[in-house]
Amino acid sequence: MQATLARDGFAALAARPYADVLVIGGGINGIATFRDLALQGVDVALVERGDFASGASAASSHMIHGGIRYLENGEFRLVHEAVTERNMLLRTAPHYVVPLQTTIPIFSTFSGVLSAPLRFLRHGTGRPRERGAALIKIGLEIYDSFSRGGGRVPRHTFHGRRASLRALAHLNPEVKYTATYWDASLRDPERLALDVLRDGVAGGVDAAGPRARAANYTAAVGVDDGRVVLRESDGDREVRFAASVIVNATGPWTDLTNAALHEPTRYMGGTKGSHIVLDHPELLAATGGRELFFEHSDGRIVLIYPLRGRVLVGTTDLEHDMTEPIVCTEAEVDYFLELIGDVLPSIAVSREQIVYRYAGVRPLPGHGDLAPGFVSRDYRIEHVRLPGDVVMLSLVGGKWTTFRASAEHLADQVLGALAWPRRRTTRGVAIGGGRGYPETERARQQWIADHDPGLGPARLGTLLTRYGTVAADVAAAVADDADDAPLLSAPEFSTGELRHLAQTEAVRHLDDLLLRRTALGFTGRATPAAAAEVAAAVAGTLGWSPAEAAAEVERAVAAVHAAVPA
Repeated sequence: MQATLARDGFAALAARPYADVLVIGGGINGIATFRDLALQGVDVALVERGDFASGASAASSHMIHGGIRYLENGEFRLVHEAVTERNMLLRTAPHYVVPLQTTIPIFSTFSGVLSAPLRFLRHGTGRPRERGAALIKIGLEIYDSFSRGGGRVPRHTFHGRRASLRALAHLNPEVKYTATYWDASLRDPERLALDVLRDGVAGGVDAAGPRARAANYTAAVGVDDGRVVLRESDGDREVRFAASVIVNATGPWTDLTNAALHEPTRYMGGTKGSHIVLDHPELLAATGGRELFFEHSDGRIVLIYPLRGRVLVGTTDLEHDMTEPIVCTEAEVDYFLELIGDVLPSIAVSREQIVYRYAGVRPLPGHGDLAPGFVSRDYRIEHVRLPGDVVMLSLVGGKWTTFRASAEHLADQVLGALAWPRRRTTRGVAIGGGRGYPETERARQQWIADHDPGLGPARLGTLLTRYGTVAADVAAAVADDADDAPLLSAPEFSTGELRHLAQTEAVRHLDDLLLRRTALGFTGRATPAAAAEVAAAVAGTLGWSPAEAAAEVERAVAAVHAAVPA
């Protein structure tokens, strides 16, 4: 039975306003740290000012990858760790993390061979230069070497122009080679984050009751007499919360959070990355089911990635002021359309095919005049001591791929500050619906036969794909819902399923469901009509009056479509 995430997590914090550790920030790094500490038996609380995994964690490229391009910056430790964590996630979260075939179109042979070693010696400084086949071959040989002894993906291959165009007929005919290697796709980042969070909540229960509590829509807004002032983001409640250790895992907002806690810092220098999602069957077919990962004319590494029947295109790397809105601009859209035309010139693409766009800021360290593309993607932990002998740790950096490892490092430092022993490791521990996940067709059919409460194999198979083995709980709830019916706007979802999510996954607002509990927003199906239908399905569960439901529809449509062309 999966753990339930309370809709009113704030009430649980207010009822007992203290813990050994307070984690501020409910993105993947904060959530993973919360989980690690909870599994050690630590009394830990987590707060997130918005919805869980709604900030930088929701704006990723949906990949778990080792970062092959970090090699030319000399970041071998990070690449080795990332490849190790990628391989581990393929085992611990197979319901959401699967191998991803990736192809690099290459238009020169020796370009970059001389400039790359200079960038390495100068710690990543210099101007971007085109990367030719020789340099990419060297990088892929090193990259493959990190996967030996436990790797779960094939080694890379190289092909000339003729074989490349046979495999991908719409590639720019000027291509000289293609290199194909394997990383991993992260199909549902927000749902994986929820699985990690639920594991923490479940692991933090002992004979004395819950020792791991999490609240979304709860902001840390100040300090009063050594206690952190927590305020409801969408309400008027407030509480002073005491903790011996504070973990600031707010990503690109780290400096702003520290300033609110009266401890100004200048750790961060995050860059904005935007993406667009297109409903374009011809472009989807042209990818051949693989990610195209390549260098644009400005030296920026970009991607065209088939996902959920749509095509994801990204990403930019622009300086950003965290006091300003984070949006995908029209100039960035122009950039994306241009890069598609460069690598797949025979495919016509227009703004009308964009169904969703989003932007986020990478939690990178301050970097002065260093070009954004050369800023280290590694992470570090900063320590300060607050009045009352409170230890505060700030995570600077961090990425989806290495969330478990960075959380382990953070948790170890917290445990040291508390003089608390590490009781277990998270290494190799299955996550959420990845526990017992059937990875062969035969095992899949057996699992469905063993767990079907009467929905039928097709419906249960859909739920298994969507939730992993947590589908058993979802299916039981759906079977018990007397008013369960398919949605008219998205028949693969049902009203009973949405009510179950609303009841068990800390849903406060309709956009939580459309953007983070389901992929309706990402795939462009969160129309006003669909939003109204979903609101009607869950209004009773969430206690919304007709007026409140209407307000939620208006809010959700604005959240989903704010940056999408009309």
